[in-house]
Amino acid sequence: MQFGRALNALNVEILCANSSQAKGRVERANRTLQDRLVKELRLAGISDMDAANAFLPSFTDRYNVKFAKVPRRADNLHRPMNIEPDRLRDVFALQDERLVGAQLAFSYERQRIILAENEMTRGLPGKYVETFAFPDGRFEVRWKGVSIPYSVFDKDQRVTHAAITENKHLSAVLEHIKAEQDKAAPKKRRAGKQATRYQPTGKRNDGWNSKLAKRAKEKAAAASKHAAE
Repeated sequence: MQFGRALNALNVEILCANSSQAKGRVERANRTLQDRLVKELRLAGISDMDAANAFLPSFTDRYNVKFAKVPRRADNLHRPMNIEPDRLRDVFALQDERLVGAQLAFSYERQRIILAENEMTRGLPGKYVETFAFPDGRFEVRWKGVSIPYSVFDKDQRVTHAAITENKHLSAVLEHIKAEQDKAAPKKRRAGKQATRYQPTGKRNDGWNSKLAKRAKEKAAAASKHAAE
């Protein structure tokens, strides 16, 4: 979905390999990378990435000389880019939409994103905002193209009353998160196997204390009582 969205923004049409000839070309290229190239690297004694990157240009030239086909038309049919270079950063980011809750917060990748309260964000509960995760690790939240400041709360952390007191502006959100965490308190793990020892109770257990034996005793007592009457 992200790949198709990026190509659509760049006005690039996806042409799938629906013919057997096209699929054969793809499979032959994959077989080259998985078989022939691996053997060439082994024969050259290459075992690290830097040496492999230095080896690839000569391998590509030799491979093309042996297998490349001259195109029917030598014209360069590449089209100029149809968007501003500054927009490429957004096009190649992972984009998504998130529904803003009543507390100006939403979940993203096991984190709670809490939007800063201002004139614009007060009307966002119940609406979707755009999220941008960039390759360099940066994360941005936007509403109609405008970036929104936010803070991040990791769901794996535990909320304390001290944190709620210190963050008065976020107290409602933190109290809600703490209440959800308290509903499912983490189970205490046992440090290790705990051996149990048999503790004698002093009661005789010769089979007469079993359920069947008790029922037999009750029936015998009832029968003797009926005979006495």
